[in-house]
Formats: sequence, structure tokens, C-alpha cells
Amino acid sequence: KKLQSEGLFESARKRALPPLPKHVVVVTSPTGAAIRDILNVLHRRFRGLKVTVVPAVVQGDAAPSSICKALSLAQKLSDVDVMIVGRGGGSVEDMWCFNDESVARAIAACRVPVISAVGHEIDFTIADFAADLRAPTPTAAAESVSASRHALLSRIAELTKRITRQTLRRLDTEV
Repeated sequence: KKLQSEGLFESARKRALPPLPKHVVVVTSPTGAAIRDILNVLHRRFRGLKVTVVPAVVQGDAAPSSICKALSLAQKLSDVDVMIVGRGGGSVEDMWCFNDESVARAIAACRVPVISAVGHEIDFTIADFAADLRAPTPTAAAESVSASRHALLSRIAELTKRITRQTLRRLDTEV
């Protein structure tokens, strides 16, 4: 209630994700399944994307300060377009650090859009409400920041055909 009354969860302060980010920072455990899933999706969908993993403890008493420090460190990188912060599923106790007020404030203070990717579809944390976007899973977070290479190539081909048709039509009417 306190954070909500301060406007931390207001939709008006939420930022849109960039359509084609060049650099994504992931704040999570470097050894968990979540980071492997995120990296696999990002590599498969858009290989040219720069990804920086900023390690953080994402479970237990040390986690809130570790996540806040990792977010602060990520902010020092100059070319970041979007951040993903989170972890895979687990018990409520495992994910409780994402309900910490300091984590919510650190997420809200980030200068670039932040995606909260904590747990699985049924899991909700305060971090989800403070972030610019809540992803139902870490994998979904990766999909939301990376355009499909195939979809982009299809769109380019479609636009090329339209331009060609319009140019030919114009030439026919001019000649």
C-alpha cells in the first residue's frame, strides 16, 4: 500500500520497451536455469543482440541487497536499452526477495525499461508491479525483448514487395 500510494505502480510511469534493442542486461543468478533459458531464446531469435549478465543472488536473505547492487551496476553501463530482472520458479519463500521494498524502488529508479521475470505464470511479486513490464516467465521476458529474425526478414520482404508494386504503378501512370 505504501509503494502504491507513492505512485510506484502507476501505469503512467511505465515505459514502453524499445522495438529493436541493441543491448539487453539480465540481472539474475548466473548459474540458474532461468539464465540458460533467456540466453537460448535471445540467441535463437536475434543473434546480433548484445547481452550482459550482471550476477545477483536471487534467493535468501542476501538477495535484496545483491539485486539492488546488480541493478545499480547495470545502470553504469552506457548503452543499455532494456533490463530483465528475475529468476525461475520456486517456492514463495524462494522468490520472497522480489517482494522487498528496496528491490521495488531500485527497479522503479532504473533509467531504462525493466522487465520483471520472476517465477512462472501464477507467481506475482511486488517487483512485477514496480517494473515497466511483467513477464510471466524468464523465457517470455527474453521473447518480449528480441524480435524474431524470421519475422523481421518476412516484414522486410513484404515491404520490399509493396514498394516495388507502388513504384511500378507510379511509373505506369507517369509514362
